[in-house]
Amino acid sequence: MADTKREIERKYEADGSGLPDLTGVGPVAAVLDRGVVELDATYYDTADERLAEDALTLRRRTGGSDAGWHLKFPVAPGVRDEIRAPLGDTVPEEIAALVRSRVRHRALVPLVRLRSVRDVRHLVDAQGALLAEASLDTVTAERLTGPGGTARWTEIEVELADGGDPALLDRLDKRLRAAGVRPSAAASKLARALAETAPDRPGKPAGPTAPATAGDHVLAYLRAQRDALVALDPAVRRGIPDSVHRMRVATRRARATLRTFTGVLDRAVTGPVGAELKWLAGELGVERDHEVLADRLTSALDALPPALVTGPVPERLTAWAEARPGTHAHLAGVLDSHRHLALLDALDALLADPPLRAAAGRKPKKALAKAVRKDERKLTALIEHALALPAGPERDRALHEARKKAKRTRYAAEAATDALGAPARTLTKAMKGLTTLLGDHQDGVMARHTLRELAAVAHAAGENTFTYGLLYGREEGRAARLEAELAERWRKIAGGLPG
Repeated sequence: MADTKREIERKYEADGSGLPDLTGVGPVAAVLDRGVVELDATYYDTADERLAEDALTLRRRTGGSDAGWHLKFPVAPGVRDEIRAPLGDTVPEEIAALVRSRVRHRALVPLVRLRSVRDVRHLVDAQGALLAEASLDTVTAERLTGPGGTARWTEIEVELADGGDPALLDRLDKRLRAAGVRPSAAASKLARALAETAPDRPGKPAGPTAPATAGDHVLAYLRAQRDALVALDPAVRRGIPDSVHRMRVATRRARATLRTFTGVLDRAVTGPVGAELKWLAGELGVERDHEVLADRLTSALDALPPALVTGPVPERLTAWAEARPGTHAHLAGVLDSHRHLALLDALDALLADPPLRAAAGRKPKKALAKAVRKDERKLTALIEHALALPAGPERDRALHEARKKAKRTRYAAEAATDALGAPARTLTKAMKGLTTLLGDHQDGVMARHTLRELAAVAHAAGENTFTYGLLYGREEGRAARLEAELAERWRKIAGGLPG
């Protein structure tokens, strides 16, 4: 079973004089010699180095106290999350799954072997508690694929102890620099090994230039969403808070881009990709929508005085909440599916060879503003139609359609922000507030629907349904207040929309 460790460290070039004395730096009361260990690590990647391109490292290491499989994700400069799994001959499935969005159907092959002789020192405080580990590493790198060769170097590594104060690394950095030690130019041992064992290998492709045309702006926004889908995949698998929601938003942004900017990208080509994005957003939303609704109903029930709760309402609500229609295992299956991997491949292909239309080559301000205004006009029609309807199911459906259009308008404005500036930022902010209000209203619609179902089941069991009716009535009152607020807010928004 894999576990996770947050790694916070600094790397330095060693000049042959060994490790400077770090005693007395901040709380460091003593430096303890922990001897020498020999480490042997084989790093895996695809033949085209997809993991290295995103600064991920996957290795199988023997020697030391943490022998096993290690997968490292960059978090910030000098900070990585290390996922560990027990030692075995093949990449563990729980590790392979975390790189699947990048690897797809390509094989993971041994790329580089690093053998290190590590001279370890423990930096401890006056009570003997570990503050950090400093080591002097003599590294031999061997390229295992292609015509690459070998390389050898010595480096100093200082790693903060679990739960340590990162400020200590800054103080140690000052001492090391004062002793003439300079930071390593490479972000990791692997990065240095790749550069020095195969110096003629192609470098990382240059990033896209600053957007100049309407097409450039749309593709830059779409590329950012594709990158988010890939980067968030392992976070979703690991159950990182809010990762499912963020991935769902990225799918919606990508789909909205394809639907709004049809003058830039040919919808006859992008339509199937948009349909798959809709499917993925739906799969991502099943469990989250259920959780949001469960939280809403539970909070409403908790707010009632005990005297108004008649019958086993809490038990029924808990049972309904725990009967989740989507599970983490189901979501992992979706991410592992051929359909999801094919969607990522399709986005890659779309960005590599975009189906550009005439507006793509035009100046961005005019072309993008035209597309955003088109969404605004459609949103205006939907809101005004909904507000003209009497309260009831038909208005609820109309407001839900307006909510979806408001989201699309928001994402269109986001995509055009670099080109349109302040007006687009203002519109984005207005649409964000509007979708929040309309989202609250739609959640209320779903809450009333669920309360009717729960009441019907309770009635069939001979239970008192008073509390369900009370909660339903409160949701109706909340909906009426939201609709009144919407009418007022819309008058202000509509008056400020760009012409």
